[in-house]
Amino acid sequence: MNRNISQLYQLSSKPVKRIIGLMSGTSFDGLDVALCEFKGSGNDTEVQVLNFTTVNYEEPFKQDLKSIFSKRVADIQKVTLLNEFIGSYFGELVLSCLKKWDLEPSTVDFIASHGQTIFHAPKSLHRLKEYGNGTLQIGDGDHLAVKTGIITISDFRQKHIASGGEGAPLAVYGDYLLFSSMHTARIMLNIGGIANFTYLPACKTPKGIFSTDVGPGNTLMDQYMQLNYPGRYYDEGAKLALSGTINQPLLKALLDNPFFNAGFPKTTGPELFSLAYLQLAITKSYKTDLKHEDVMATLSAFSAQSIILAINKSVPEAEPFEIYVSGGGMHNPLLMQQIEKHFKLGPIQSTAALGIDPDAKEAVLFALLANEAVAGGAVDYGDNIGFPSVSLGKISFPG
Repeated sequence: MNRNISQLYQLSSKPVKRIIGLMSGTSFDGLDVALCEFKGSGNDTEVQVLNFTTVNYEEPFKQDLKSIFSKRVADIQKVTLLNEFIGSYFGELVLSCLKKWDLEPSTVDFIASHGQTIFHAPKSLHRLKEYGNGTLQIGDGDHLAVKTGIITISDFRQKHIASGGEGAPLAVYGDYLLFSSMHTARIMLNIGGIANFTYLPACKTPKGIFSTDVGPGNTLMDQYMQLNYPGRYYDEGAKLALSGTINQPLLKALLDNPFFNAGFPKTTGPELFSLAYLQLAITKSYKTDLKHEDVMATLSAFSAQSIILAINKSVPEAEPFEIYVSGGGMHNPLLMQQIEKHFKLGPIQSTAALGIDPDAKEAVLFALLANEAVAGGAVDYGDNIGFPSVSLGKISFPG
């Protein structure tokens, strides 16, 4: 037997596995690194987060990512070079975290890397008849594995597309295995660059579960801040937006897009919700002289309304539910107030109430997908649309 396959077999058979989950989102703020300990798999999964940190990116790297992100025309040489560079760079960051945590790489069984999304192209967005759904994450797993000496599982979204999905959202697998309740329906709301949620009925079976993107989370607000306030990547504490007033004609124009009338599940990205999208809405609403704070207040309301509309349209009216939130948007007090005011559930809890740090959640969920790739695969998720019953991820060996 090939020694790599032999090692994989031995590690996948361990009753307790240590897996590092890596997540780098579309805000380019940094790399989330979660060291997780897994017992069991599938419906018997137990996870403990041993360490978590976000390693901030330096400005030149952020600019490199921004130069190719979400652009239909980009420098293909830079894309190619960054694919390798990011794999090695993530490896260096993992090693630095392990050193800080006083751990040897040999104590980690696997790395699970989401990579860096640079373009998301569902068929509903590109509308090219001869092509299906597409998405691209760079940061090659082989380079990460060689740099760290740790078997790496990466490129999770491709199997989802190959099996009929759109490559997103993938949180549904982890949400189901970790957060389903026999007694209460739950909505696991993640507000990243794009907002998405998983609906978990009050049962422990996959029937009725679905996950969908709903529209912009932080992406338009962040883009607007970066355009008009150089050096500020987001509206910290929603200070600017809280000082503004929602402009209703602009909000109406922002919500006037076929995406919001499309069925569920669906995916989207900054490829649609861009500054060009905002400019078109401003033109349609004849509101070209708005103050920055008013635009930000309206963009926050736009994100909140996208979430509210999607939940209202897709979740059974008769079934009460709880909402648990994660992602950067949970730190935006105005956005959270706007959502809470509509649903009248009181303060919305984060996933910390269920035992998972909300800032670490996405990194933990990719670690879980890696655990399923090497030790699971027994769960039948049924025939839910956008939720194919497949094992996700590609395996890269260190040597």
